[in-house]
Amino acid sequence: MPEFTSYPAGTPSWVDHAAKDVAASNSFYSGVFGWEAEDQGEEMGHYTILRKGGKTVAGNMTVMMEGQPSAWVSYISVDDADAITDLAKKAGAAVFVEPMDVSDIGRMALFADPTGAAIGVWQPKTFKGAELVNEPGSFAWNELNTRDVPAAKAFYTEVFGWKANDMDMGEMSYTEWRLGDKPVAGMQVMPDMVPAEVPAHWLVYFAVGDTDATVSKAIGAGATTLAPPMDIPPGRFAVLSDPEGAAFAVIKTNPMGT
Repeated sequence: MPEFTSYPAGTPSWVDHAAKDVAASNSFYSGVFGWEAEDQGEEMGHYTILRKGGKTVAGNMTVMMEGQPSAWVSYISVDDADAITDLAKKAGAAVFVEPMDVSDIGRMALFADPTGAAIGVWQPKTFKGAELVNEPGSFAWNELNTRDVPAAKAFYTEVFGWKANDMDMGEMSYTEWRLGDKPVAGMQVMPDMVPAEVPAHWLVYFAVGDTDATVSKAIGAGATTLAPPMDIPPGRFAVLSDPEGAAFAVIKTNPMGT
């Protein structure tokens, strides 16, 4: 079972969700993925840790400002959140949350890349990130959807040291982000079906045991289908929005991605 106790710098290590109604959001995702919600108390702003079989998989919190949309955010593990944020600023990022300590568990920052996609960084202390990934009910992939691929390539190469591996997918090109020789994330041009008002964003994929059954369960709990279940080389996936409008994807991966 893919359980993690640490992440190399430059690797996605955590995902969390900002909700307008955390209790309702916890109920939705617990029903879809079988998560257990654990409120961290007033000292932590009632941040909720979501677990699968007792292992941390994601977080949930209340939106921080008026008008902020409900959304999933991906976090990249870093050795120095301050240095990375400074580098991101120089590369054209707009900082939403300056580097700050989160109790004694880590240090984080949140910014938007030059194409408008929000991304977080996490400098771990006692909390390293998700304990379970790539298993049903945990995140399995993080994918940037952007309308300016060249700008995104320049930014993420400069800030995280990623290398862009462009792959011909027939009707489209897909970029696999690599850290050294290891794939760590993906990127594609924003699909034409996405409305113009939807900004660039990082889409979180959650592994599931049965894509179609999970989609049916999510729709029954109030989700909306953005892309119906379909087969792609890595597996069978679908894109949904939760009852508050936050987009996420589910995928049942093929063995070894075949």
